[in-house]
Formats: sequence, C-alpha cells, structure tokens
Amino acid sequence: MSEELGAMSGADVTGQGPAIPEGQPIRMGLIGLGAMGRHHARVIREVEGMELVAVADANGDKHGVARELKVLPDVQSLIGAGIDAAMVAVPTYLHEQVGLALAAAGVHAMIEKPIAATVEEGERVAAAFADASLVGCVGFVERCNPALLEMRRRIEAGELGEVYQITTSRQGPFPARIADVGVVKDLATHDVDLTSWIAQSPYATVSAQVTHRSGREHEDMVVAAGRLANGIIVNHVVNWLSPLKVRETVATGEKGSFIANTLSGDLTFVANGDVRSDWDRVTVFRGVSEGDSIRYAIAKREPLRVEQENFRDRLWGRESEAVSMSEGVHALRVVEAMLESANSGTTVAL
Repeated sequence: MSEELGAMSGADVTGQGPAIPEGQPIRMGLIGLGAMGRHHARVIREVEGMELVAVADANGDKHGVARELKVLPDVQSLIGAGIDAAMVAVPTYLHEQVGLALAAAGVHAMIEKPIAATVEEGERVAAAFADASLVGCVGFVERCNPALLEMRRRIEAGELGEVYQITTSRQGPFPARIADVGVVKDLATHDVDLTSWIAQSPYATVSAQVTHRSGREHEDMVVAAGRLANGIIVNHVVNWLSPLKVRETVATGEKGSFIANTLSGDLTFVANGDVRSDWDRVTVFRGVSEGDSIRYAIAKREPLRVEQENFRDRLWGRESEAVSMSEGVHALRVVEAMLESANSGTTVAL
C-alpha cells in the first residue's frame, strides 16, 4: 500500500483495543428509514452480534421496517435509547449534524457515503470521532461487492502485473430518492473510493466535465479523468439519465484486464495473448493480442451484509475492511475537485 493511502486508511480507528468486547452484542441504533435505511434495518437484524434496539426518522416509517420498535423523532432520542453504535442513513446535508451529536455522546457510527455535504464538514466529523477515540466508518458498499473484492485480491497477488489504468462506468435512470446532491457526490464518490482502494493509492490530479439535462439544480452527468499518486491513470463515466443501467469497473495492466460487472457480481479476466499473427499489418496496429478469457466462479454474498459485518468486526477489534472516515474525506475531496475542475475548465491537483 502506498504511504499516502496507508497513512490515510484507518487512521481514525486503528491502534486501539476493541471498542466493544469481542462477542458482546452490539446495541445498534439506526437513524434514517428511507431507501437505504430500510435495507440497513433488515441487515442489522440478520448480522450475528448486532441487535437493532432503536430507530429514528423525523418523517416516520413509510417502509414499515421498525416492527416492534418505536420510531423516535431525532438523533438525541436515539442516543437516549442507550445504544453502543449507530448507522446513519439520513440525507447528506444532515450527516454533519447527526455525526457530531453521536460523537459528542460517545456513540460509534457508520455514516452512509458521502461522509458529509462538504470537505470541511467531513473533516469536522472525522476529527470529532478521532478526538473521542471512537470508531467512525463510512458506508461505501461497493467495496463489498464480490467482483471488486476478488479483483483487488488478484491485483494485490500480482496477477495483473503492473496496473496501467482503471476505468469505471456507472450509468442508469434517475433515482427519485436523491434531492440534495448531484450525480458527482451521490454516485461518483463510489467510483473514486473503489478506485483508490483497488489501486491502493490516493488521487493526485483530476479534471472533469459536467452537464445539466434534467432541469434540476444539480449536475446529472459527469465524465472525469485523473492520475493517482502511484501513476495509474483513471477515467469515470457517471450519469443517472441513461435508460441502460451499467455498473462496470475495468483494471488494465501488463498481463491483461480484469472486468468487474458489479450488477451481477461477476469478474472476468482477459489475458494479453502471445499468439503471433502472420498478417503483418494486424501485428503492427494491435499492440497486444486478445488471449484467453476466464469468468471466475466466486462466492457472492450481499454487499450490504458484508459492510455491516466489517463494521461489527472493527467495533470488536478484529481485522476489518471497514472504510475509515479519513478515506471518506479523501473521496469527498476528490469529487469536490471534479466539480471545481468542471467549473474552472482546469485540471485540479490534490
């Protein structure tokens, strides 16, 4: 792992003993019972070692996930229920307010991505949890996708050789649930985070173009390109105006390409072939030849469940892939740089 990302990764949660004694049930609270919160409620109930003891949402429980629990009105009432840790699934503009309240009360938390609405807010949240010696994590569920987990493992094992480029495509119809941010902070944050994580390097530069086609205040399409600190070049195509839903990450290196379809959880490897062509013109122009293609048989577990298990393990002091708040701030810094680049027409150095 690069020194830059190594210093950033886990900086606010490592070097401590378990936050909660291993094996002791974790009393979980959940704030936000909307599109994501309803799934978190189900998964928390299913994860061994977690107990959902309190839920809160100022707008009630329109999905009917509270069951026997009283729907509390705010974060203070959630804290008052005597929780050990909380899952925060409120709209992005409330992340700082809710996160700071939890940190002040000594409650560990995982906050849905992005960590906050702005870098400054995210830094305040991360600092509050670090200063209080609390476990603070960010919910980047794509890191738990089986195809990406396998891709990262194989790249780390050297199966791709030197990595040259990582590209992502995240396109689909507009999600009516999103009202407070544009496509950059809602979706591109996933691609920025998973790219840094796969490459084990932070971003060094980024440039982007955005457009507004849906009549909303925020951007709905972005194309971005950049370079990581370790020299890997990256490209992201993200929008929520495409009738075709695409979720694809491609890592290309000296030995071939890994193609992850995160909708299906499939990972395919296409090798650089070593078959020589007798047709001179083809040999000259192709550069590399297409070799064998393998689609791996991999175990496919629900990413959201893996995410909550990672949070549990971090709380218990186990080795964990939970995303630190420092990493969450870096992802937010990169996407804000994308918006700055689109506005200024320049490449932004991070």
